[in-house]
Amino acid sequence: MTKKLAVTALACAALATTACTSTVSGTPAPAMSGLPSSANTSDPFAGMIACQVLDQLNSGQGFNPGDNISRRNECTATKPGLGSNGLALDPVQGLAAFKQVNPESIDITVNGRKALQEQNPLGCTIAFEVSEHARVLAQMAMSQPERNAEACPLAHDLAERVEALLPKR
Repeated sequence: MTKKLAVTALACAALATTACTSTVSGTPAPAMSGLPSSANTSDPFAGMIACQVLDQLNSGQGFNPGDNISRRNECTATKPGLGSNGLALDPVQGLAAFKQVNPESIDITVNGRKALQEQNPLGCTIAFEVSEHARVLAQMAMSQPERNAEACPLAHDLAERVEALLPKR
């Protein structure tokens, strides 16, 4: 497996293990081509596409264009020699669902919003609250395990930059 594929696989695995729970509250809605539905007015991310946001935030930093990694509003981008970062805009699951799946996560804040941080052997994920049932996941997976200590500061930086783009509460 090439290094790029390995990094992308690690990023996908990290987002997949932190982005889902077995029980989701809310009303299911069909996804259109993996993009958020602007018809759902309760969606705080209406009109925001994770890959477009990630590409905007990664601009000029040496990351490859983002790759939509699922039918959900998630994206990952690789940077040769560093690893990959990822972004998930989840209009259904809040921090409680993240904590349930990641009980060892620690409480932090992102620009004043409640957040959780989960570091693991694959990197680091920052989940921050948008509403009780909506969250953003900002993730960093390092291509070299010995650089894993850099993952959480990089994920937190990404989370802060994403938060600045969201409507204020």
